[in-house]
Amino acid sequence: MNIFVGIIVGLLVLMFLVTAHEFGHFLAARRNGVNVLEFGIGFPPRAVAWIKDPKTGKWRRLKRSEWNKDKATKAVVADSKQSSSPVVDDSSKKLTQKGMIFSLNWLPIGGFCQMDGESAEDERKGTFGAANFWAKTKILFAGVGMNWLVAFIIFTVLAWTGMPNFLEGQFTMGVDTRVESSPVEIISVEEGSPADEAGLEVGDYILEADGVKYEQVEEMKAFNKSHAGETVAYTIKRPAKTCNCQEGVECNCTASESEQVFEADITLNPEGADYQLGVIMSVEQTSYSTWSAPLVGAGLTLQLTGETFRGVGIMLGNLVSGTARLFSPDDSVRESGQEAISSVGNSVSGPVGIIGQLFPAVTAAGPTNIAFLGALISVSLACMNVLPIPALDGGRWLLIAIYKVRKKKLTKEAEEKIVSRAFMVLLALIFIVTILDIVRLANHGG
Repeated sequence: MNIFVGIIVGLLVLMFLVTAHEFGHFLAARRNGVNVLEFGIGFPPRAVAWIKDPKTGKWRRLKRSEWNKDKATKAVVADSKQSSSPVVDDSSKKLTQKGMIFSLNWLPIGGFCQMDGESAEDERKGTFGAANFWAKTKILFAGVGMNWLVAFIIFTVLAWTGMPNFLEGQFTMGVDTRVESSPVEIISVEEGSPADEAGLEVGDYILEADGVKYEQVEEMKAFNKSHAGETVAYTIKRPAKTCNCQEGVECNCTASESEQVFEADITLNPEGADYQLGVIMSVEQTSYSTWSAPLVGAGLTLQLTGETFRGVGIMLGNLVSGTARLFSPDDSVRESGQEAISSVGNSVSGPVGIIGQLFPAVTAAGPTNIAFLGALISVSLACMNVLPIPALDGGRWLLIAIYKVRKKKLTKEAEEKIVSRAFMVLLALIFIVTILDIVRLANHGG
């Protein structure tokens, strides 16, 4: 059930973020005189659609009989005062559309903004192709700006209501920050370790050690190391656990009606051992801000943007260097190259991994963590769309800019050829990442 709910939440969040991106394109297009043929939430097939009369500003619902008369590149639905036959622009002899369509579609995987004349060669008034270079720049990067804006708003709200601290050195305003920490939590227990033999379990909290309270993992590690070989009295809190056991099915959990607090006398491993207690620990920290919440929102958005670009740079560096090392005659060099390429695959996650693994885990942790992950993905969408890949916003802008600098006309054929080839490469990468996601999910499920 948690996985199912997580998948639904993940789809909704991703659809919201992609729709927000497309809404940025929509606003910029309208403000710069470019006609929008259709703005859709979700992807076709259509569920329902409306068209706006450009003269009266009123909306009317499109009949299903009219749906087939609009094509992907040139919709041909007339406004409410005319027949449903195509409208012909005498200057270009091309089918045009009267009024903008707003649609809700069945596939909840994003949204789209279909502008009139998206080819740079199209010079009809009101088309994207006829817009000047500055207008095209604003339209192409408005989606990116909208994703950064969404992240900023979410982080600002979280800074006020409680921001989870996930990053080392996460941006805060020290003069206006109150930090609350949970007790040290055990998230993994080494089999055969002193902790395992003492009966400690994943999910237990270490409240005290020899009567002293520790709020940081590093402090707890330092304590354990300084008391190597000694017997330490740990105060442990074990939260209440709920067992949903069915008749005839073995239960692997320990049920209790309420949380337990108990003492555990544990003799730690001696100095020089791989570990003393034998657990992996974590501490959940939440920071709260007041007047500085917008500054924290902006600072964290910038910090995560920098970290995203840095991660992309490291990933590309590993990919290039790893590929080059594969051709070395030295076995150890080739092995290091394979490890570098493997690290690229392990660090990349696509929609399947995000929806199938990340969101189910985060959904169980509560709405605050869902919001944080949504803002993080919004920053990632912005950064990815800035990259100079012709199938994405940054690449389309670069293509237009290169032809402008060269003072050559970007023909529709050349544009389609470049974009389509880049799009095929992008689809291949998405396919590979999806396969890796499915393999990771299968291994995770096992």
